[in-house]
Amino acid sequence: MSAPAPARGGVRVVARDARFQQWQALLGSRRKRHRAGAMLVGGVRPVSLALEHGWKVRELLLTEERALSRWAYAVLDDPAVAAAPVHAVTPDLMAELGEKDEDVPELLAVVGLPDDDLDRVPVTGDDGEALLVVVLDRPTSPGNLGSVVRSADALGAHAVLVVGHAADPYDPRAVRSSTGSMFALPVVRVGPPADVLAWVERLRAGGTPVALVATDEDGDAPLDAVDLTGPTLLLAGNETRGLSTAWREAADVTASIPMRGAASSLNVAAATTVVLYEASRQRGGSGAASASASRAR
Repeated sequence: MSAPAPARGGVRVVARDARFQQWQALLGSRRKRHRAGAMLVGGVRPVSLALEHGWKVRELLLTEERALSRWAYAVLDDPAVAAAPVHAVTPDLMAELGEKDEDVPELLAVVGLPDDDLDRVPVTGDDGEALLVVVLDRPTSPGNLGSVVRSADALGAHAVLVVGHAADPYDPRAVRSSTGSMFALPVVRVGPPADVLAWVERLRAGGTPVALVATDEDGDAPLDAVDLTGPTLLLAGNETRGLSTAWREAADVTASIPMRGAASSLNVAAATTVVLYEASRQRGGSGAASASASRAR
């Protein structure tokens, strides 16, 4: 069956009018994304995970005169989107919004952004596991940011904090790189390191003995000698400058990743994945084992 005519308060969009320009701005403008408090999401996995984890869908866009898949009908029938207007959009305009040269997306969703609140970070995991949080210090690459979120989700971290002037976690490149994991765990934008350190002190005062673990090629100890089983913040530096002085001074220990080849360092996403894998291994290996058994997606 083809995409339905505009329904549930939707309209038919056939030109680059004001409504289309608003959707397009959610893709290309960080300022407009955050002013609107929304982003445009496409893809089966990202949209499905957004729904599964309770993100608010404000609008749905369907490609006009296209046969819908079973998945698309399931999205339309989901009670969580019952109040969202459904718009019929011409294929050429949907292709622009989908940012794909060949495939025209059948469905896109305008999804509301959560608050940047450290209270979204759980003090412990659902199973009582000790807190594990990745702190990204001023990342500049949306792709790296999204890759770190993907690894954090896969290897059992409970949240990712994006600190300082940094790439936008809701940039479409970051969302795509995360393959939808952006919706599965809290990703919180924070101001300067002092804001995170004040939060850490509150956790410590409340009885959660958080350790701050940095990584550097000249670390205090090799990674596998550092205890990552307790409540831990893993500090990952900027792609070109590494960790700021504030984070270096705040770290309780600095771990190094042993390397054998000519490379002196790893890409921030690769290095963070290695550290997360070691944390998972030390904590019982459930995340590491599942990651090893799974094919790369």
